[in-house]
Order: sequence, then C-alpha cells, then structure tokens
Amino acid sequence: MQPVKLILIACLLGNSLLSCAQNNTNWKNKKCAVALTYDDALNIHLDQVIPALDSVGLKATFYLIGSSDAFTKRIPDWRKAAAKGHELGNHTLFHPCYGKRPGREWVRPERDLNNYTLQRMTDEIKMNSVLLEATDGKKKRTLACPCGDTKVQDSSYLYGLKNNFVGFRDGTPDANAVNPFAKVTVQWVTVFDNTGDQLIAAVKQAMEANALLVFVFHGVGGDHNINVSAAAHRQLLQFLKQQESQVWVAPFVEIAEYAKSK
Repeated sequence: MQPVKLILIACLLGNSLLSCAQNNTNWKNKKCAVALTYDDALNIHLDQVIPALDSVGLKATFYLIGSSDAFTKRIPDWRKAAAKGHELGNHTLFHPCYGKRPGREWVRPERDLNNYTLQRMTDEIKMNSVLLEATDGKKKRTLACPCGDTKVQDSSYLYGLKNNFVGFRDGTPDANAVNPFAKVTVQWVTVFDNTGDQLIAAVKQAMEANALLVFVFHGVGGDHNINVSAAAHRQLLQFLKQQESQVWVAPFVEIAEYAKSK
C-alpha cells in the first residue's frame, strides 16, 4: 500500500473559515502546538508507545474504548500511564460507527450508529468517562468520536455533551462549533504508513502556520490495520524533542484548556 498523508487545514471562528494569516496564537511562546493522540486502546500503546514517549519526556493522549480487552485487562497499566502525565481520553464505551459506508463491513449491527438513539450514545459516552475517572481520578477530559462520526440519525450528539468535555478531537462542523479553538489554525494528520520524513514535514508546516497540529495514530509497529512503523514514529518523537524550544507538545486536554483560557 502506498503511503498516505492526510492533512486537513482549517482556520476556525465558530463555523466560519478565516484566512490562516489571521492566526496569531501564542502557544506558550512557541511556534506551534502538537497533540500526539492514539486511538482504540491497544496493547502496543502500553508496551511500545508509552515507553518511547517517556524516553524523550513527551506526553500524549490515548483515546480508550471502555469495553476493549486492552483496557479492561490492563487497568493498572493505564493508571500508571496517567500518573506519568498522559491523558486517558474518551473514545466511547463500544466504539460505534456508521456501518453502511464503504469499508465498514467490520461494524457489527449492535455497534452500528444507524441502530442507536441519541440517548443511548450520550449515556454510553458518559459511562465511559466514569470508567476513566475510576482509573485516573480525573474529571477533565476530551472526546474523540469513533470513525469521526458525530451524529445519530440527523442529530449531533456533541451539543448535549459540550459541558462534559474540555474539547472534542474532531474537525466536523458540529465539533468546531463547540470546541474552544476560535481563531486557531488546526492541522490534522491521520497517520497511515507515513514515513518519518512525512511526519516531520507536517510539524514544520505547523511551525510555519503557527498552528495546532493533531496527529491521529492507531497501530505503531503493528496491532492495527491503520499502522505506522515504529521507526517512523521514533523519528518523529526525536524531532519533536530536538525542537522542544519551538514546539509545544502536550496532551490534547491541556492544549484545549489553554486555547479556552485565551
């Protein structure tokens, strides 16, 4: 499979798009902010990714599925990760997605958003937050919507949850409406077979744009079909460490809180 590099750039003010030249965010006196996020509660995140992050002193966000075996069977390990400063983000209780889309054959009927109600979705998300609070003792958290799907039927479930989360790691119009990133250039990289040089190029682009750059990782060296090599991931971390005087790397919840305070 050919390397895929997906970057979505948006300058946000409510629901309106602005020229990115208007962005003048002060990221703690650094050129940009970078959020390293990892989805789906994978064993490899505990076994490989967190040790790699800790080795260079970087903190990240791990979006956990409450029903995942890699969460339920390893709660003490996730608790240790939180104690080191990593965010345990909410990725819902069962990871429901729209199943009637190309490539979504893996979505089981009982996990298909087409079969959900708005109340069921919000209840499951709130219950996942309870599980995460029991794990790390924290109330402030962010949410990442599975598959980027934010609606049940025609209604977004984010509006009813906007007071439950510091921010939402999604670029949909409804997420933009409730997120605290007004007048911020937001750039996204969904990581899938990228090289280390491609990942580093995205950081350099964010530095030039004074942007918030969000990396969305799944597998790192395996454990997921959306994967990047451990070597490419390590190359990115080493670059971020070298650029720490110019790049602010922090969990998504800290970046969202900072943006909200400004």
